[in-house]
Amino acid sequence: MDPETTDLPTPCTSSAAVVDRLRQSLSSCSQLIQTGVDFRKSEQSLSDLVLFLNSISDSVVREPENQDLENASFQILTEIRLFITSSSVDQQAVIDALSFELPKTAARFACVSPRCMEVAQSIVDCFTDKCSPRDMLSILCEAIGSPRDAFTVPSYFAPLLSGFPKVFVSIRKRQFEQVKAAVPVILNALKAIVLDSDDEDADLGDIFHKANCIADSMKAVCLELEGKDNEKLCALLGLFVLQITALASMGIEYRLAHSSPLVLKLSHFLQCCGLSYLGLIMGTDVEKLLGFAVGDGGDDLVGCFSDIWLGASILVIWGYKSNEVALAAGADLVALKDELQSSRIKRWHAVGMLKHVLLCLYLPLELKKDAINFLLSIMHAKLSQMPNDENEDYSTYMPTLCSALQAIQVVIMYATDVILRKNAFAAFKELLADCPTSLRFDILRALIKDGDSSSMIAVLLDCVREEVRLESTKSPPASKVSKAESEGSQGTIFWSSSALELVELVLRPPGGGPPSLPEHSDAVLQNRPNQSTLWLIMLPSNSVHKVHDQKYFYATCQKSDQIHFSCFSFMQVLSALNLYRFILIKESTGKSNNTGVLSRDSLVKAHSEWLLPLRTLVTRMMAEAQCGCDELALCGLNPVEVVLYRCIELVEELT
Repeated sequence: MDPETTDLPTPCTSSAAVVDRLRQSLSSCSQLIQTGVDFRKSEQSLSDLVLFLNSISDSVVREPENQDLENASFQILTEIRLFITSSSVDQQAVIDALSFELPKTAARFACVSPRCMEVAQSIVDCFTDKCSPRDMLSILCEAIGSPRDAFTVPSYFAPLLSGFPKVFVSIRKRQFEQVKAAVPVILNALKAIVLDSDDEDADLGDIFHKANCIADSMKAVCLELEGKDNEKLCALLGLFVLQITALASMGIEYRLAHSSPLVLKLSHFLQCCGLSYLGLIMGTDVEKLLGFAVGDGGDDLVGCFSDIWLGASILVIWGYKSNEVALAAGADLVALKDELQSSRIKRWHAVGMLKHVLLCLYLPLELKKDAINFLLSIMHAKLSQMPNDENEDYSTYMPTLCSALQAIQVVIMYATDVILRKNAFAAFKELLADCPTSLRFDILRALIKDGDSSSMIAVLLDCVREEVRLESTKSPPASKVSKAESEGSQGTIFWSSSALELVELVLRPPGGGPPSLPEHSDAVLQNRPNQSTLWLIMLPSNSVHKVHDQKYFYATCQKSDQIHFSCFSFMQVLSALNLYRFILIKESTGKSNNTGVLSRDSLVKAHSEWLLPLRTLVTRMMAEAQCGCDELALCGLNPVEVVLYRCIELVEELT
């Protein structure tokens, strides 16, 4: 039967005629299946029935305001439910055959209206009651795993998701394997729903309620199992809860108020899965769950848990936000913060987990604020309680710390909330200060070398200058320090030739020549009130410490009046010149040469390779800006010119 020639209900066609046509089709299918004489005819009859029903549901999608089609849809679903529930036991073959098609067909009609949704869900329930749970598991997975584009909405998935809890608890053999096969399909569907939904999609609450019911059924199955199967299914449940938490928290501000009750319910699962806030925020519990549930060769399963690290961090942040949530998780926030404050290594692990929250595009701004506040709360180290971990190989933590600091940089540069930016900068400085001197230098060098924002590189160079200042005030004159003592001292790494290496990274880039100022400018963006702009943050593709292993990061800014001027392109050069001038003055007035800046070779190199090429470039750009009346360029170039000429004068005086 060609669906294009099917008689469809129209304003002139009664719903009774459509229902009568459906009744005849169901009767014909039933008779052919029961006789079992001609398998092809029974298959064709069922195929014709599905085409007929799908053609009507397609019409409803095209005409959502057509009340006649809505009435016809409701009566169709009612007739299907009546047929299934009135079937006797000896017609089980009919129910089994219909179960392969009608749950998905009913779900399509669930998109029409709330009352259609209710009947469609009851149809799915009927099939899960009457059919083999293992068969229904495959049927439901196929239905939610391959919807047509027109039906990728929460109302399509809701009745199908409602069938999984009953199916899970009804399976009696190989429960873990069966649930493990279904979980990726469920989670992939949920993520597609979340990312495709819009601002006012209230159906998401019902979707996540059903996800919570699925978690409840998994817990019920866990209680029936023993030994390794119990451990593996509990681990799978824990991963499921973490992923659901992340998905429920994603999105715009509208969803934030709806997330709290769900997170409260999900937090009750943590104890039965053996999860603690400390293990979650350090990531150790997440790795443990993956080891139990996935093991070796589980790449396909790991793919559906792409947000579990985010979910683990969010659960702890929600506990930080709400005492009720922390109580549901059986957590003690005071003890947690005390533990993190007492251990530098545990603190760094926690910071590494929080980066997932700071970088997630879809999270509400409120959660990012709470993440920064939580980070600040754990950075006040209790030195008297800290274990002796000075023998740790801190270099192994450099990738974690670099990526975390890059994530905080994104918040500093692109958050629209002023308080959030200030707190993020405070957290940035606290985290840097928490690192040993040698590691702190390596991190700053990596961030400067791999940085793509002129204004942020300028901030980093100012941090270096402050480190140089602090070390120079503590260090004795070079004449009173032996060469062996100088080489063995790790506390004076900034007050050494290393500081000049950072200056050279900016004033004489690795590619050679003076800094290419126009190309290193920050984005020039202006947001008008009530206008949303998408900012693109691009890290260098050759970065050693990439955040999230991605090259591009996005931040959506709502109702912002911020302007990023192109004169920011000169800030990194100005900061590098100020750092060099500071070192020159400090060394010459203190009659020391800890950095080697006063050696003749160093002065000649700086004069010929750094300063003179930069003077040529600045002079040309100043002339072009004056001719073009470019006030912004002049605004950026004037301070650079002043400091540059002062550096040249100092070098020439000392040479």
